[in-house]
Amino acid sequence: MSTRNATSAKPTKQRDVWKMTMTAMLSAIAFVLMFFEFSVPIMPSFIKMDLSELPALIGAFAMGPVSGAMVCLVKNLLHLFMTTTGGVGELSNFLLGAAFVVPAGLVYQRWKGRKSAVAGALAGAVLMASISIVSNYFIVYPVYYNFMPKEAILVAYQMIFPKVENILQCLIVFNAPFTFAKGVCSVAITMLVYKPLSPLLKGNYRSAKTVQKNTGKGYQA
Repeated sequence: MSTRNATSAKPTKQRDVWKMTMTAMLSAIAFVLMFFEFSVPIMPSFIKMDLSELPALIGAFAMGPVSGAMVCLVKNLLHLFMTTTGGVGELSNFLLGAAFVVPAGLVYQRWKGRKSAVAGALAGAVLMASISIVSNYFIVYPVYYNFMPKEAILVAYQMIFPKVENILQCLIVFNAPFTFAKGVCSVAITMLVYKPLSPLLKGNYRSAKTVQKNTGKGYQA
């Protein structure tokens, strides 16, 4: 291997190690945030709000859509050790989280800028809300019916909005807008904290790119 190839390989290796470290750190934060859930007045009491997708969205912006999806995957793998749904809830959470952060990361990766970041994240929030209807109807709620009768769940929704007549309507009227609003909250917070956190998230990888750009060489041994 030539000296140039050897030196240019070092920043790449450092970048990969840094990305793995940051992805692991964000996954741990996301896992912890899963326990900080709270009820929302306009939703049935069994539906909770949490912001565990926030670290995944930050990771998708800083390190790409794959890192964002990995944060979603790892936090749910960790949560499997205390699952009450046999892994069904975690599967749904991963699918929805990935549907949210991957489009956001892809758009931002292609068109850098605040507007593109917001547009990509909002598109992801719409996709997440849409998939939540299918995921809840076919995957999550059938499991819930083992613990809470279907009729009782429907009544919980009807106490808030009596005009809903079946579970599918409940998911469209309540859950989809709720899921979208959850995504919007993550987008808003990310827009506030991303810039201050960006140097930490990109770390040595950013420094390496700066050195290479300025000198035309990789790190020296």
